[in-house]
Amino acid sequence: MIGARFGAKRPSRHSTNTVAVIRTQHLMTLLVKICGLKTNETLDIALDAGADLVGFVFFRSSPRNLEIGDARSLGRRVRRRAHKVALSVDADDALLAAIVEALEPDLLQLHGKEPPERVAAVKQRFGLPVMKSIPVETSADLAAVALYAGVADRLLFDARAPKEATRPGGLGKPFDWRLLERLDPGIPFMLSGGLDPGNVGQALAVTRAPAVDVSSGVERAPGEKDPDRIRAFIRAARRAWQDLAPRTASTA
Repeated sequence: MIGARFGAKRPSRHSTNTVAVIRTQHLMTLLVKICGLKTNETLDIALDAGADLVGFVFFRSSPRNLEIGDARSLGRRVRRRAHKVALSVDADDALLAAIVEALEPDLLQLHGKEPPERVAAVKQRFGLPVMKSIPVETSADLAAVALYAGVADRLLFDARAPKEATRPGGLGKPFDWRLLERLDPGIPFMLSGGLDPGNVGQALAVTRAPAVDVSSGVERAPGEKDPDRIRAFIRAARRAWQDLAPRTASTA
């Protein structure tokens, strides 16, 4: 079930045995998300390479924007081989309803300026787990964690976009991963922002993030996925996690 795997909140810290189990589970499994998929070919490559989550972007300003009409066939193509994530930016209920009807996503990713009240409303309205993105540039940005941890099922940390940017993510820009060292938001989180096959291992070594998300880092041009880079990213992430797990387990 999606909630059991990556949507559910952690149990109370007073339950020591349960917390230990959760920590062990996080060490055992790294979740990898390939986002911004638009074609049958690249979707199949991501699935065959072992992606745990496949992301579809519904935002007109993005070169990865997916039309509602195309979402239905791509969603059916997944056939439960991975979890489907629908990314939107400050979308209203009408657009979200159209997305949910066409894609039948497992997870809604809210990547705009949605306040905590909107996150809670979306969860109630659509009955789906919600992942809220938090843009990060300085340590002050992490104050938002306390605001969203109580209403979102998962957080995604992405690099803060420049003021002149036309979209909030998918810009190939990393942030200082050291800001997430020893961070425990109380719910599962995912690392994004400028990741690619060459740096995902270092990013995991610094953050110990239990999940990673990539879009522009596996492209040959904006919105055009590179099959070899998709495969390379997943291999690099899995390899890095295997190398890290023994060391992290010894300090848990």
